[in-house]
Amino acid sequence: MRDTGEEVDGGKIGKSEKDQSWIPKIIKKRVCTTFVEDSFSNGALCQCGGERETHGSVALGDYFSTAIVNHWDSAQHSSEYPTDAFGELQFAGASKRHSYFLRLSWDTPPSMVYTLMTAHWGLPSPNLVVSIVGGEGRTKVKTWVREVLRQGLVKASQSTGAWILTAGLREGVGRCVGEAVRDHATAASSVSLNKVVALGIAPWGLVHNRQQLVNPQGSFPAKYYVQNMSRDSCCLDNNYQAFLLVDDGSVGRRGGTGFRAKLEDYISHQRTGIWGSGSIDIPVLCMLISGEASMLERVDLSLKNSMPWLVLAGSGGLADFLSDVLDNLSSATVAQSSGEGDGEAGPSVDLKDKVAERVKKHFPSEPETDKLVERALSIYQNRDFITIYHGEQEGPNDFDTVLLKTLVGASKHRASVEGSPYNEELKLAVTWNRVDIAKSELFNGDIQWRYEDLEDSMTDALINDKPQFVRLFTENGLNILDYLTYGRLESLYRSVADGTVLYYQLQRRLVERLGTTASAPASNLQDSASKVSAENMQSGPVTEISLFEVARVLELLMGDICQPFYYDVLGLEQISSKRRALKRATKLLRGDCLYRGQRCLYPWASLFIWAVLQNRSEMATFFWEMTGESVLSALSGCKILRELSKLEAEAENKLSMKELAQKFENLAHDMFSSCYRSNESRSFTLLIRKSPVWGGTTCLQMGMGADARLFFSHDGVQSLLSQIWWGDMKRNTDVWSLLLTFFCPVLCYTNIIAFRKQDDQHQGEEEKPTEDGQGKDSDSLYGHTVFSFSDIKHIEADAQGAISPRSATIKGIPHPRRPPKRPFIVSRWRQFWFAPVTAFLGNVLMYFLFLLLFAYVLLVDFQPSGPAITEYVLYFWVFTIVCEEIRETVFLGTRTWRQRVRVYIQDVWNKCDLIAIVLFVLGVICRMFTWSYGFGRDVLCVDYMVFTLRLIHIFAIHKQLGPKIIIVGKMMKDIFFFLFFLMVWLMAYGVANQALLYSYDPSLDRIFRRVFYRPYLHIFGQIPVEEMDVGKQWDMPCTDNVTLIESGQEPCRTEYSNWLVVILLIVFLLVTNILLINLLIAMFSHTFSEVQDKSDIYWKFQRYTLIVQYHSRPSLAPPFIILSHINLFIKRVIRKVPSIKIHHFVLQLRGKAANRLMTWETIQKEDFLTAQNTIQKSSDSERLKRMSVKVDGVLKHMTESRDFDHRLRALENEMEYCSNALGWIVDTLAQGSTFKPPRPPPTPRDSFVSSSTST
Repeated sequence: MRDTGEEVDGGKIGKSEKDQSWIPKIIKKRVCTTFVEDSFSNGALCQCGGERETHGSVALGDYFSTAIVNHWDSAQHSSEYPTDAFGELQFAGASKRHSYFLRLSWDTPPSMVYTLMTAHWGLPSPNLVVSIVGGEGRTKVKTWVREVLRQGLVKASQSTGAWILTAGLREGVGRCVGEAVRDHATAASSVSLNKVVALGIAPWGLVHNRQQLVNPQGSFPAKYYVQNMSRDSCCLDNNYQAFLLVDDGSVGRRGGTGFRAKLEDYISHQRTGIWGSGSIDIPVLCMLISGEASMLERVDLSLKNSMPWLVLAGSGGLADFLSDVLDNLSSATVAQSSGEGDGEAGPSVDLKDKVAERVKKHFPSEPETDKLVERALSIYQNRDFITIYHGEQEGPNDFDTVLLKTLVGASKHRASVEGSPYNEELKLAVTWNRVDIAKSELFNGDIQWRYEDLEDSMTDALINDKPQFVRLFTENGLNILDYLTYGRLESLYRSVADGTVLYYQLQRRLVERLGTTASAPASNLQDSASKVSAENMQSGPVTEISLFEVARVLELLMGDICQPFYYDVLGLEQISSKRRALKRATKLLRGDCLYRGQRCLYPWASLFIWAVLQNRSEMATFFWEMTGESVLSALSGCKILRELSKLEAEAENKLSMKELAQKFENLAHDMFSSCYRSNESRSFTLLIRKSPVWGGTTCLQMGMGADARLFFSHDGVQSLLSQIWWGDMKRNTDVWSLLLTFFCPVLCYTNIIAFRKQDDQHQGEEEKPTEDGQGKDSDSLYGHTVFSFSDIKHIEADAQGAISPRSATIKGIPHPRRPPKRPFIVSRWRQFWFAPVTAFLGNVLMYFLFLLLFAYVLLVDFQPSGPAITEYVLYFWVFTIVCEEIRETVFLGTRTWRQRVRVYIQDVWNKCDLIAIVLFVLGVICRMFTWSYGFGRDVLCVDYMVFTLRLIHIFAIHKQLGPKIIIVGKMMKDIFFFLFFLMVWLMAYGVANQALLYSYDPSLDRIFRRVFYRPYLHIFGQIPVEEMDVGKQWDMPCTDNVTLIESGQEPCRTEYSNWLVVILLIVFLLVTNILLINLLIAMFSHTFSEVQDKSDIYWKFQRYTLIVQYHSRPSLAPPFIILSHINLFIKRVIRKVPSIKIHHFVLQLRGKAANRLMTWETIQKEDFLTAQNTIQKSSDSERLKRMSVKVDGVLKHMTESRDFDHRLRALENEMEYCSNALGWIVDTLAQGSTFKPPRPPPTPRDSFVSSSTST
């Protein structure tokens, strides 16, 4: 039977409730099979407690064997049978929550039971187990013991996620614990992670109404009725989550402690944390309350297994006995051993006498005192594992500290001599997530922690999401550079919780690497992922999650914004093909994987990504505080979370990801505000600085990818974009002066347009740089520079040493040194024509000319005989537009051509351009043939509409029109919803109206017009009453002849159902004209009011895309842009001159310049965090917290002073007794005649007493 039981695995435990037949096969009960007569019952009862009638014939048959048996023993006189009581338990009239129960034999393996409770019943694995011993029966529990259980034990257990083990009956301590667990569960939040589990382990034969639980097939649930809930009884307590009913074959006898002790010992060897990932075994503590003398054996056996005990002194019974022995005899033994150094025989004899004396004092009715003395002496030898708690004096508030110190005291004696004694205490504090205890007891400056001491606890804190401990460890000696290697980072990713979106994405990439994608369809992805995770335990490190899978997931989330992460570590940075990278990574991971021993290059950023991917808010925020490049890091976290939320299926997780993403966007906005207030020029550098940490991206690129509208709406970002937009012209330049100069370019050499002065720029470069960065109209670089400020020139000057000509590209300028000065005529010409605003103005004007030419060709000069000259000009114009689209798609940027095409298609207006070009080509081809001339002209007419709608995007840059365009775009979505409802009514009314008016009409043309088109016109008031109402005269000739109707003539109307047609018309007009139209107006109003406040933010966000587009465009507009294309072709293809605009707004810094900017940003972040902490501390909630801490301190001092008062009163009583005794001695001696005193007795000093009392 035991062998069968130990074969229980996760597969059996995971079965459903309907298939519970396996439980009786492996879990047994005990039945008395030998009737041993109880001499006190006149043969009516067996020594097992059961009546003679309840025993079977086999138990009563062997009279000879039963006659020679004097004592009933469960192991010899009972047999095992399949259990008949298991399943779920519902307390009738108490609660709807079900509890679990199981009747089992006392020798059932505890491993089987623990697996059943955690895997099948779903009880959370404990971080602590407190087993309460004693306090059973109907003895009244003292008030202070109740408070210790309620305010101390259960509260501390709730903060640690503990199991509390009692008898689980509605009597004594078990009832108090149940009520305390119920009250704390009610007060706690429903999403509390650390839930207390109350587990009752009671003797089966002692449970009242136990027959209600019997069902050989299992009970789901069993109805359990309890009478008189207010009184103590041996009924099961409805406040417990589970019951283990230990059966030894007896009835009405207390016991069953043997199985409980074995279960405690087994749990103490299991690991804490998520899936046993903790660094220590589950701490188990036995708590003694009151108790009988027979429990000495239970205490002694547990102590021999190094089980810690907490004894509540003053609770009565055995607890008082042990506290008396340990408190009083320890000091006496120390005094004797210090005074006598000649052996231990004398003190041991004296100690045995004192223990015997206290046994007689506390247990006067016990007959076998010698056994009790031996047990007590054995317990005394293991007194290091016992802690005495004086609850009446100490109070229940610091009970969690008492628990921790009790377990630590025991762990110190179990630990090796070489190990640090504080490691176990630290691991327990981490397990319980009690950072307050760790700060006050362990990190108060008295202990010098080493890196080796904190390493395991740091891993435990990271995996189990305890950010306060991570912060504490990093502040107290843990070097993150030594801690985080690439191998440890991989182990952190392997600890990701099952069922999360990150877990499934990692498993999907792992499946692809292992080559099982072809055999695993998309529907079975989750199953294949779980197969891979199951094979990980057997197949070795090759099939485990590696950095390659992490890099693939990050590539999915980040897109083309930055270079792939960790590719340089894996040696894949030079491989652009995903298939080749997959093969190379597979080959690498089959080898030694030497990279796993290397230090992580950017540890804080890697941990930040790891925390963000798991949606851990507090942990990710702490890592953001520690990482560099705070603005870019916050935007990156926002980008990852928003992309991850699109993959998340659960609404709650999706919402939390979006909230955390918004939090990081707010952090980026506020952090950049702090930088912008400090130094405007350096904050601009911050936006365009190329980051080595985040794959070579910039803040602007990451903000655009993260859809960070709030960040782009910042005045600093908009100021930078405005400088880029106006180039070397001043931003207050009037539009009319631009238009005038555009048509008369000679005016650019006059003062009609204000340019930034070059003399000031040169002077600013030669002088010492200022730190305030005010007045940034300098450093034009002869028209190449789009914006300028003094700090960048000095940053570039510092970084000149070993920088290649292409390394210091500022806004696409790969020239670290100033080019030779050009003549004024050339430089001013380039300053005007190379500005993005000039390119935009030229494109707008030429686009209007293009639309006028297109309209002229369609309306006037579109001849069937062949294209005219104007039409050929139109063709050439469109050809130049196509050339520009190809240049933007293929020849712009540093990405691969596939990435460029993907990015190009993602833009809505680029899709509009593609549609317009495709329609134009189709229309021109059809126009060239006579048979398709009409169709080609129709296509071109529609194409003209598409080209005209393109104007909306052009005017998105306007400050007033831009926000309105955003609102119109949002309202278009409302129209689609409105059209859905309208089509439902149109179809319903149109079909019914046509069928009622005309009984037979096979003409599809008339049907579609009258079903859809005519009801749509009804909405705008065009109602043909003569046709709809037969009472009106209709001049349309009609016929009822079916042959004529089929030939195409108008059928006559049906008159007998015309009244229904009128009613339907009234209902249709009522619904559409009043209900739906007003609904559409309400939707528009709601959208307008909702978007109006944010439309400026939306417009500023889209403005960046337009500025990037026109910054990269040639100065000339179509059709003259062909000249720029020829020039670019000669430069790039023939002369191999690198592009000065291939990088959009990118500045690469190295050396001192990068360090200077990084230091400045770090200082700004520290100031920002300090300001945030100051604001938080000044809030009302923080003030209340500080006030509560102070009040708690005052109360603690008051309790200490009250303790001093008690001691002083006791001392006064002792002094009074001594004075009375001395007075009696003096009186006795004075009355006797044998002793003559040389002087009279001293007089009492009442004056001193009175004076002291008066003071």
